Amino acid sequence: MTVQRSLISGTNKLLQLQTTKTTSTSLTNPWNFRLRELAKQCEYTQALPLYLQMLRSGFSPNAFTFPFILKSCAALSLPIPGSQLHCHVIKTGCNPDPFVQTSLISMYCRCSSIEYARKVFDENGDIRKLTICYNALISGYASNSRFYDGVLLFRKMREAGVSVDSVTMLGLVPVCTLPVHLSLGMCLHGCCVKVGLDSNVSVSNCLLTMYVKCGAVAYAQTLFNAMPEKGLITWNAMISGYAQNGLARHVLDIYHEMELTGIHPDPVTFLGVLSSCAYMGAHKVGCEIERQIHCRGFGSNPFLSNALINMYARCGNLGKAHAIFDHMPEKSVISWTAIIGGYGMHGHGEIAVQLFDEMIGTGIIPDKAVFVSVLSACSHAGLTDKGLDYFATMERTYGLQPGLDHYSCMVDLLGRAGQLKEAKELIESMKLKPDAPIWGALLGACKIHKNVELAELAFNQVIELDPANIGYYVLLSNIYCEAQNMEGVLKVRTMMRERKLKKEPGYSYVEYKGTVHLFLAGDRTHPQAKEIYGMLDELENLVKELVGSYKNDQERRNEEILSGMGVHSEKLAIAFGLLNTRPGTEIVVIKNLRICEKCHLFIKLVSKIVDRQFVIRDATRFHHFRDGTCSCKDYW
Repeated sequence: MTVQRSLISGTNKLLQLQTTKTTSTSLTNPWNFRLRELAKQCEYTQALPLYLQMLRSGFSPNAFTFPFILKSCAALSLPIPGSQLHCHVIKTGCNPDPFVQTSLISMYCRCSSIEYARKVFDENGDIRKLTICYNALISGYASNSRFYDGVLLFRKMREAGVSVDSVTMLGLVPVCTLPVHLSLGMCLHGCCVKVGLDSNVSVSNCLLTMYVKCGAVAYAQTLFNAMPEKGLITWNAMISGYAQNGLARHVLDIYHEMELTGIHPDPVTFLGVLSSCAYMGAHKVGCEIERQIHCRGFGSNPFLSNALINMYARCGNLGKAHAIFDHMPEKSVISWTAIIGGYGMHGHGEIAVQLFDEMIGTGIIPDKAVFVSVLSACSHAGLTDKGLDYFATMERTYGLQPGLDHYSCMVDLLGRAGQLKEAKELIESMKLKPDAPIWGALLGACKIHKNVELAELAFNQVIELDPANIGYYVLLSNIYCEAQNMEGVLKVRTMMRERKLKKEPGYSYVEYKGTVHLFLAGDRTHPQAKEIYGMLDELENLVKELVGSYKNDQERRNEEILSGMGVHSEKLAIAFGLLNTRPGTEIVVIKNLRICEKCHLFIKLVSKIVDRQFVIRDATRFHHFRDGTCSCKDYW
């Protein structure tokens, strides 16, 4: 603020200074040369004092002077000095110059004075025939989130017959960032083809990014394949696109393809690849990526360190994740969030809480994201009182208003503790409108605690908000089934049939020797399918023998559960792992859906029979199976 005040104070005298004309009107003017150099070196704070010094020295500014000095005002966001310079532009007769006009428009846009920028544009008829002036205002509208104004100006530009260039498209295409913008983005793509800009690498990269952000990955892939020249930005855009749309296998494939072309990855590349390794549980691939990061000198990049922590935690290697965390010279709140979230998803709530308190002790102020991580950790570990304390601390101590994610964690926390009434009251007391995950958390708690009446209430609310999510229908159907309410089961299944809802196919990943193997439910396409199903038959027989050797009520219930076992993807992945790994080797499986009760029991018993540890990451958390027990304590 001190710099801005001094600059404004100095420029208040601009119009009061008497200037005399000089014969030097170009960059041969030493003042213009110095102003240009300051602008090139981004030494913007020195430009305005130098301009004042120039005026006092008797030199008059000209059309070469103003673009440099206006650029400094724009960079420093100084609208008052900028408007005073505008007056000086008029006084010196430089107003008609198109470069000066463009600089004025850009300055006002950068200072968030978009209406003044439009006024400059509208008041000069000559500049409305120039591409550069349209480009400046279109970019200004885009940077000021005036999406439709930018589109309307582009339309006016086309109607006026003003030529479109790459700068026009690079200013306009990036505003298409949502699926609803896809049709406009495609129209702009068509315009690019029509005017011959589709061969411009920068424009093609911009269009590629647009398709990715609009969720049209297939269009992005088509454009990518058609591009004759692919630079690092192109590959990064495609890698990020696949990663953002959950197409992790495609990310790894295209990354290997990029390596074959000889293009060297940068931190942006690695961020996309690491997120996909985390998604798929590709631990060995992630290890190789870490090696490459260090080989290329990016080991100290904090964003990559945070991504590595997340990747190792989601691949089941908490020890490695914590080691990277410990070696970070400076830990941001994002770093703490990653490691706290890692321990939380593995069910180590006590350690997550300890880390959160340690973070507070270092003086780092928690944000909303880290509170989501610690509340989720408390929920998974059943630390009800601790979670309630943290939730109260958010607003009381840190002034953070709880968001939907925080309320979802709290409903889950209370639900796990059997406090269904309190969970319902919390939802009813919310200042925000509850979303589907919040009601879904209550519905899940109702299944665990067999509360049919409250489950029906939660279900009616959740399908109003997310009617196409089949998981909620299946959950209520299971609640009715356990309550032996066959009429309710039939009712839910009828709703599913009428709404043409189909269950998302379950699949699981398991990594072996650096290759990720994918299994679908009932899959028989794997090269080892015969051996896998043979192993599975053997395991199921051993499990039934084990269950049959017990006589208590719980084991009889287990036998009932196991009698309906199907060939779900995680069972195939485990059978594959047992076939191909040495005895005692831990097997890590990544599943896209919540593990069902039957498979959960099956894997618990298999862990006891074969004396192995299995780590299953499902849609909600990690399950560590060992010696017939699970870390989730049968609550997930």
